[in-house]
Amino acid sequence: MVDQLATTREQSLPSDIRKQYPFMGRLLQLENGVQMHYLDEGRGSPILFVHGNPTWSFYWRHLVRDLMEDHRCIVPDHIGCGLSDKPQEYPYTLAQHIENLSTLIDALDLRDITLVVHDWGGPIGLGAALRYPDRFRRIVLFNTGCFEGPIPAEIRMCRWPVIGALSIRGLNGFVRGGLLRATADRSRFAGVVAKGYLFPYGNWADRIANLRFIEDIPLEESHPTRKLFLGIGEQIREFKHLPIQILWGEKDFCFVPHYRHGFVARWPDAEVHVFQDAAHWVVEDAHEKILPLMRAFFAKHPLGVQA
Repeated sequence: MVDQLATTREQSLPSDIRKQYPFMGRLLQLENGVQMHYLDEGRGSPILFVHGNPTWSFYWRHLVRDLMEDHRCIVPDHIGCGLSDKPQEYPYTLAQHIENLSTLIDALDLRDITLVVHDWGGPIGLGAALRYPDRFRRIVLFNTGCFEGPIPAEIRMCRWPVIGALSIRGLNGFVRGGLLRATADRSRFAGVVAKGYLFPYGNWADRIANLRFIEDIPLEESHPTRKLFLGIGEQIREFKHLPIQILWGEKDFCFVPHYRHGFVARWPDAEVHVFQDAAHWVVEDAHEKILPLMRAFFAKHPLGVQA
């Protein structure tokens, strides 16, 4: 069930963050009793923005503020993230996040969708698109992965028993680490921007999904998410006929060029742009360069025209 009334959750945001994030969201009641917060801004063909960990819909704010002029921007916060509910006993798995996003697509009856993904939003968004291939018309992909590749030592350490929980849930180490390492230009995180990323994750309970996402990285052969995760990486080959744009921060410490090459191998006709001076949170580093490229891509591949 979709709550058509503007949510009051944005009212909890300090005024300086609200200036950065001047939206009024909505709530989707999921079958398991939790509420997913999402933005529904603008009019026109829908763009579905899917964030990763530990970001939230705040990450997409620059793109939404521009593109909402002539597109309907749908921007969910995953359960456990942003302004969505953060239940302590919950299946924080790739399969569940795909199910939640699919429920939102169904509830809003989204069609002719342009999918925009980053980080964990890659396998989540692409996993949902594989359920509804006839509803998706274009893909814009930022640094992400859905196949095997190198994993940084610091992320592997976050999976260690006790140490991982203390670092991520106790010290907010994953968000704070992102502010230090996920951008090439730390000056962009001065003041209110850093405050915006930190706000939803203010205590141990609020950081539950930050840890669960890391625990769901399917490193081991026996990991329960592994089959689904790697299956998505193979099945996305069927999207190669769609217009696809890859926008990549080359200084990413996590999704190194190996992952970009993996997507290009699956989508050889994709339009690729590499930002040598951008890192993992590439939209923060390069949104001024990204927006003209996205608009040119949309103009080159208008909806209603077969690729």
